[in-house]
Amino acid sequence: MAEIKRILVLNNISSVGLRRLPHERYVVGKDVEAPDAILVRSYDMREMDIPSSVKAIGRAGSGTNNIPVVRMTERGVPVFNAPGANANAVKELVLAGMLMSARNLTGALRYVGDLDPADPHMEKLVEDGKKRFAGFELAGHTLGVIGLGKIGCLVADAAIKLGMNVLGYDPDITVDAAWSLPSQVRKAGSIGEVLKHCHFVTLHVPLVPATRHLINAQNLDQMKHGAVLLNFSREGVVSEEAVLAALESQKLRQYVCDFPGPRVNCHPQVIALPHLGASTREAEDNCAVMVADRMADFLEHGNVQNSVNFPAVAMPRESRYRLAVANANVPNMVGQITTLMAKANLNIHNMVNKSRGEMAYTLLDVDSEVSEGVIAAIRDIGGVLAVHYLPLSA
Repeated sequence: MAEIKRILVLNNISSVGLRRLPHERYVVGKDVEAPDAILVRSYDMREMDIPSSVKAIGRAGSGTNNIPVVRMTERGVPVFNAPGANANAVKELVLAGMLMSARNLTGALRYVGDLDPADPHMEKLVEDGKKRFAGFELAGHTLGVIGLGKIGCLVADAAIKLGMNVLGYDPDITVDAAWSLPSQVRKAGSIGEVLKHCHFVTLHVPLVPATRHLINAQNLDQMKHGAVLLNFSREGVVSEEAVLAALESQKLRQYVCDFPGPRVNCHPQVIALPHLGASTREAEDNCAVMVADRMADFLEHGNVQNSVNFPAVAMPRESRYRLAVANANVPNMVGQITTLMAKANLNIHNMVNKSRGEMAYTLLDVDSEVSEGVIAAIRDIGGVLAVHYLPLSA
């Protein structure tokens, strides 16, 4: 009988995703003690006393700013996310943001909402007022996409289908993203090139130290006069102070974002939404399914996919007996592990080892049962962070 895994849930997670963790193998709930793993959405875990029993954390979304990733890495705990699962939802919201800006929809909605439906002159007021909200069409204008991951590629494709020209920039584009990028997208050599030539610029990059204030006073000055900046990425990617100055000078016509911070909210040239990027039923279902599947694959087989702090490692099962070892990426770790196993007369049937920065991870399939003594000896090797024994039930 396989060991029952215990999953603590810190937010409301889509039931579609939770059904991927069947009750025969998992206990899932908000009051689970000594959990093997934690599922989370927006709950802030950074100051949380995370139980020592936790082997994995999964976030049903893309960003992991609410999770103490560095602390978990030091404990040998992978943090999983769901990259791309909300991509279509974000793409559609970016298109909505461009249309709201181009057609002056927010002002038009306010104008109509302020009219008195009992006023006998309402129809005339509508006709007289609509001139104030005349806009322009997206077709023929140029969209700059900074960050060509799943979302950026979808946005670029949709914009092309609307008749826009697209200029894209991503120095770290993946092979998969490059394959999915429409051929009509022109590649820019720098952020400055995008800002200089585009009527709209949309940002799709993660918030990491290198991207904080990626858009700032220096490069905003390079933008086309009257351009529109869209930020559905993360608040800190943009310097709000620089954006406000650019709006004041009319360098920027509008700023469209998903983060109604106190400095930009209610500004007449800002369209701020309440972090709606992934707020669709479909996106929540997709995120929950993806992260539940990845977490289950790790807890049952040790495979790692879509982790923000571990290398991607997956190995088909060739034995009932499997060990997963997370350790510091230093010399002779694999040698020490395999030497201990050889001394215990354990034959390694198959093995894979990969590293990512300061972290390394090894999966080993062996031909016979591994004793607690061997597992304890591997745990005692200096630099080993976590060891998981994953035998299949008979």
